[in-house]
Amino acid sequence: MDLSKLFEMQRELDERIVREKGLEGQSLLPNKILALQVELGELANEWRGFKYWSKNQQPRLWAYRKCPCGGEWCDEYGCQDGGLLAYNPLLEEYVDALHFALSIGLEIKHDVTQYNYYSWDKYVSITELISTLIKTCYVIGEELHHDLQTQIQMYILFLCRFITLGEKLGFTWEQVEEAYMKKNAVNHHRQESGY
Repeated sequence: MDLSKLFEMQRELDERIVREKGLEGQSLLPNKILALQVELGELANEWRGFKYWSKNQQPRLWAYRKCPCGGEWCDEYGCQDGGLLAYNPLLEEYVDALHFALSIGLEIKHDVTQYNYYSWDKYVSITELISTLIKTCYVIGEELHHDLQTQIQMYILFLCRFITLGEKLGFTWEQVEEAYMKKNAVNHHRQESGY
């Protein structure tokens, strides 16, 4: 899997946000880490597998929302049934987390795009993976103030575990990449509309 294209797309979005929101010179890392932890929590909520108290522990793999076209049938978004769009909430949350994971990697003063990221630690449960990823976010933030080699290793470990999580949730890399590109376009559109 080649993440270099996604890293570059994320760099362009990050630079645009910094420029258009007047955030030059500010450290956004604490916000990015918290945002990633929140997205991982939202992903866990859509996965539902940790909810031992609930009869419904099945992941939310599809839902409907109103199409941006305003309720007409359209080819641009592919909406159906009077302007409803089908989507995968679990995949959407995974991709939202991926945006912040890539953005944090770009904060490391080293080219993290040069490494081969792969699925790792396949025998760990989804619950353990999500918990470990949330904890590792904090550690990465702390390590960014310390040894460069350690922060690179922690980030590589994080991203490999994150990729493993995607596979354990049943996503192919092609699905993830396609969903990332769609959400990246939405994020650029949000910047244009004053989000």
